[in-house]
Amino acid sequence: MKQQFSSWIKDIQNDICHEVEKADGKEKFLEDKWSRDEGGGGITRVIQNGSVFEKGGVNTSEVYGKMTDGIRAQLKINGDNFFACGISLVLHPYSPMVPTVHANYRYFEVYDAGGHMLDCWFGGGADLTPYYLFEEDAVHFHQVHKISCDSFGEGSYQIFKKQCDNYFVNTHRNNERRGVGGIFYDHMKPTETVSAEQLFAFARSNGKAFIDAYFPIVERRKTLPYTQVQKHWQLIRRGRYVEFNLIHDRGTIFGLKSNGRTESILMSLPPEVRFEYNYKPEAGTDEEKLQQILLNPIDWI
Repeated sequence: MKQQFSSWIKDIQNDICHEVEKADGKEKFLEDKWSRDEGGGGITRVIQNGSVFEKGGVNTSEVYGKMTDGIRAQLKINGDNFFACGISLVLHPYSPMVPTVHANYRYFEVYDAGGHMLDCWFGGGADLTPYYLFEEDAVHFHQVHKISCDSFGEGSYQIFKKQCDNYFVNTHRNNERRGVGGIFYDHMKPTETVSAEQLFAFARSNGKAFIDAYFPIVERRKTLPYTQVQKHWQLIRRGRYVEFNLIHDRGTIFGLKSNGRTESILMSLPPEVRFEYNYKPEAGTDEEKLQQILLNPIDWI
């Protein structure tokens, strides 16, 4: 399975990078291959200063080696060695009319001292972070992912949607969500009724769903005009994005604790943000409307 998953993340990396470059129409990705002293490495691809995307990264990694105390504590597992591979992406557009987006799909194995696999699991998801809410965009993003989830099992979407709402949360900001959500799942393990091959097929389905869910939104919104006031709000919201990624995000924490490549791990951070003391949007504005939704997640379908 690890060879299959590792091969797939490189294929979907190519597919997503193609879609990003097509939507941007100006810049191409720079590729940076890296290796990890303890074992493994990855392919970092970054696009910057495009016509649509100010900064974006679509990264794959495959790391393995000895289990450290830090990894054991974070993942709450025992074992002597591990293998982890996945794809992680974040796209930050220039325009506040175009939402930021994140997706991640990953596979993990744990081994004993003799090299026998003790455990394995899959995880993943995608979430949308708009700066100005177009409700039809949120509905579209969720609907496409619901179709993918429904192919896995009835009721799966609602479970993964709720998990997403409850994961991408700045708990230190009165439980303010990072965006309008999507799906999120972790530690999905093969069972007597669900095989590893079925879980892998689910990951592949969700990878395709991400492409179908996000890029039509980009095409609808990328040419809309915007003001400096709206750009200012985008930078404020980007600050909240940074707060979540540095304080709460498990992927960031795991990457740093496993001695991953810092530049690739922190690729998710936007190039420009604002942190203003006690900033609050004016009552009755589109900005306040979005913030209220972030405090009170709703069912988009």
